[in-house]
Amino acid sequence: MEEEIKIDDDFILIRFQNNTDEVAVFQRPIQLGLIQFHFGLKGSANYNFNQGNYSLKLKEEKALLFYNTEKELPLNVEIDPKTWLISIFVSIKKFHGLFTTDAENIPFLSKENKEKKYYNESDISPSMAIVLNQMFHYNLNPSIKNLYYKGKGYELLSLYFNRTEDPNAEQCPFLIDEENVMKIRKAKEIIIANMSEPPGLQELADEIGLNLKKLKMGFKQIYGDTVYGFLFDYKMDAARKLLDSGSYNVNEVGLKIGYSTGSHFIAAFKKKYGTTPKKYLMSINTNV
Repeated sequence: MEEEIKIDDDFILIRFQNNTDEVAVFQRPIQLGLIQFHFGLKGSANYNFNQGNYSLKLKEEKALLFYNTEKELPLNVEIDPKTWLISIFVSIKKFHGLFTTDAENIPFLSKENKEKKYYNESDISPSMAIVLNQMFHYNLNPSIKNLYYKGKGYELLSLYFNRTEDPNAEQCPFLIDEENVMKIRKAKEIIIANMSEPPGLQELADEIGLNLKKLKMGFKQIYGDTVYGFLFDYKMDAARKLLDSGSYNVNEVGLKIGYSTGSHFIAAFKKKYGTTPKKYLMSINTNV
């Protein structure tokens, strides 16, 4: 049900896969000073602290980060049925070494937080979700398992701290004025609601009341991508979730997200995830 992999000195990865119909409980001591990352790919889990007097819930497609310089945070987790989790534990020294030039951009490494406890919940981005899926659908030679997980562990952390994918970036007050932020958010809502037939950029700019240059610049500032780059990623994430549901075949998924031909959808999916929708479906079905 759980598998612990030592990635490096002071860097441990644990993979939890509860495919049963029962709640599974896992406990493990965690030494002081380790940063904990918990990623919920599917299902949910409860993390209990202080002899069960306090708990935090990890929901599907969410990530939790715990860090406390003064108190040990032993792992005591109740894993719900049909739940898949990845946990990473890394020492502050090891972690700081990964960000020697950009440490100030990591909130809990800032001067005001580095001696305090820190907790954060965030969304799992589409690119993080595909890495997590790969970590559960591992089918390479066992002799390179540790090397594979080492690469994926570092990749997952780099994506976690990828500021351009930060779903809370739109809250930043330093980007553009509040009225324009609301207009850019509206633009995002419009293209998502019409993802199968999105409006042209000028039409979108007219609808939200911004000129074309401000739409392009503001969207890039807030969401870290162009309008159609963002929409492409959103559509591919929607496609992945539809495939995960098991309710639709490849052609049906392509039509639902706006591809009139299966070949165009297959090409787009492969461009994003490096595999075809059919192979992705097969990998899911063989690992359920």
